[in-house]
Amino acid sequence: MPAYGPLALAFGFLAGLCFGSFLNVVVHRLPIMINRVWHAEALETLHIEPPNWPRLDLMLPRSSCPSCGAMVAARDNIPVLSWLLLRGRCRVCEAPIALRYPLVELAGGALAVAALHHWGVTWLAVAYYAFLLALLALALIDFKTLLLPDQITVPLTWLGILVAIALPAMRTPVEAVLGAAGGYVLLWAFYWGHKLLTGREGMGYGDFKLLAALGAWLGWQGLLPVVLIASLAGLAFAAVGLVRGTATRATPIPFGTFLCLGGGATLFMKNLMFGG
Repeated sequence: MPAYGPLALAFGFLAGLCFGSFLNVVVHRLPIMINRVWHAEALETLHIEPPNWPRLDLMLPRSSCPSCGAMVAARDNIPVLSWLLLRGRCRVCEAPIALRYPLVELAGGALAVAALHHWGVTWLAVAYYAFLLALLALALIDFKTLLLPDQITVPLTWLGILVAIALPAMRTPVEAVLGAAGGYVLLWAFYWGHKLLTGREGMGYGDFKLLAALGAWLGWQGLLPVVLIASLAGLAFAAVGLVRGTATRATPIPFGTFLCLGGGATLFMKNLMFGG
């Protein structure tokens, strides 16, 4: 297991904070962008002109306060530090800024340190860090909206296969392809089995694509621990909701969030046990 000095880890942590800050933008804006596309397509089928929404993508417009609309100044956009200096409030209207923002930034930094600690200053660490950031984004989006965007899951699958070809320290390309195919088919079969038995959909197609991406990165050998961890975490989440009275048996579970948890846990377990 590579070990690097405090300077390298500190630099990785600071860079990770910045990636975490961008991840906040992705988590907030991407579902809005997707819903706009769906809304426009639905209106077009009815021959209705879609609304002329103002531009919104992952780069523009600049971040603004959701309460008063004031643009966030550069000095107030420093990861974690700005939130602390502002005491978690907008400089203009003093509306609360959600704790989620600095926590995601800290998670980005922590994952960077973990990647450096496990794989050193290598392309493998860069690849796995990108994988972990994608899982973090998907987990947060699914937990908030029950969406698993194709814009992340599909490229993540192909990237996993390409990285397996380029980096020998990863799973072999055959294992990556089998993992991707097996992950999709596994949940596809569960979906149709559940639907035939109960008449209800047990999960969405996004879950199939996410497990395919996890299989591409972890190989077919990683599918069982991923699904096991995700199932146990999902059952625990559902049980807590039932006990607290905040959910019923019909309440949807963000299973993609728990698949991401299982994927991250399996990645580190596989590295600790087998290396790579």
